[in-house]
Amino acid sequence: MIYLLAFLIGIIAGLRAMTAPAAVSWGAYLGFLGLTGTWLSFLGSIWSVMILTFLAVGELITDQLPSTPSRKVPMQFGARIASGALAGAAIGAGFGQWQGALAAGVVGAIAGTLGGAALRSTMAKAFGRDTPAAFIEDAIAVIGAWVIIKTLTGLIVS
Repeated sequence: MIYLLAFLIGIIAGLRAMTAPAAVSWGAYLGFLGLTGTWLSFLGSIWSVMILTFLAVGELITDQLPSTPSRKVPMQFGARIASGALAGAAIGAGFGQWQGALAAGVVGAIAGTLGGAALRSTMAKAFGRDTPAAFIEDAIAVIGAWVIIKTLTGLIVS
């Protein structure tokens, strides 16, 4: 279950790079994700929550701009892989499985980046413009991240 959730949060990172780390930070801060005593415990601080939330909201806004580069260019793709790795590791860290969860987050981020680009392109063609597709993708990322973090509530190891 941990690796599946890490893979799914990686997919979220592929859709929106900053939503995944913001979600795990909120999860740690609210106690849904047990990171206390792990190398990723800093994610549970109010500072991490504020900074990552600010970056996630900024990404949701800038994604709507026509000048935003493709998620498949090396810099954007790399950021999504790093984000998926961090978020996946955070999901596994409280369970002593951060290495495998990190790998699952990376695989999810690759799948989310490529699959998200294909899905958004298909939706944009169907709508005749990109904006509705972008908003749907935003909603999928934010709601998906919340569901993943909320699912961890019953799995926390104290």
